[in-house]
Amino acid sequence: MTVRRWEKLPEFMRTDEVRPFYEKLRKKRFSLFFKRVFDVFFSLFLLILLSPFFLILAIAIKIDSHGPVFYRQERITAYGKTFRIFKFRSMVSGADKKGGLVTLKGDARITRVGKFIRKLRLDEISQLIDVLRGTMTFVGTRPEVKKYVEKYSPEMYATLLLPAGITSEASIYYKDEDEILGNAGENADAVYVEKILPEKMKYNLAAIEKYGFFREIGIMFKTVAAVFFGKRGKKTTEKNEG
Repeated sequence: MTVRRWEKLPEFMRTDEVRPFYEKLRKKRFSLFFKRVFDVFFSLFLLILLSPFFLILAIAIKIDSHGPVFYRQERITAYGKTFRIFKFRSMVSGADKKGGLVTLKGDARITRVGKFIRKLRLDEISQLIDVLRGTMTFVGTRPEVKKYVEKYSPEMYATLLLPAGITSEASIYYKDEDEILGNAGENADAVYVEKILPEKMKYNLAAIEKYGFFREIGIMFKTVAAVFFGKRGKKTTEKNEG
């Protein structure tokens, strides 16, 4: 994994706001190389190890509701590239056409099996396929849909210097994002763009500034603790929730 030469970046990323983050990552070439090596070997290992569980989960999803096993939505990754993410389907088929892109607490579109797999974030383990393909990485900014990327500030585009990630510090602190949006109703999209996205991006941008291979390993352990033991950091948005 390497960072492109400055002149090879998309024009919308070649800005004064992105440049400081770019320069920091360019000094981390050795660490970024091991990041990709780790992604390939560890994702392959987990895919083989978890293959029986994948089969069980796929059968449960098919029995529980009509539709495909995987939800393949277009997301944005490094340099603004579009890819179709692999997620075990936790909502009714065609859910994005029956409501907003943001999932709320108690969302009626979530299936019975979906409630279970979302609670433990099992819907995201299929993204190991994306990590192996190189469209994602284990730790990095969560991939957004184009609609929200278009709302990025110039500085936020720095998060596209690296592939989108399965987890991050922002993901840990906002793992119960649907609860935060619970009372937003039809204004959920606006609340997400105006309040939650900027706060999450503070963590994502700080992660680039402090990037380190072993630091990311630590975030992976924190993610496991957050999922199974409910541990997470303090959300800065708590100040704005009244």
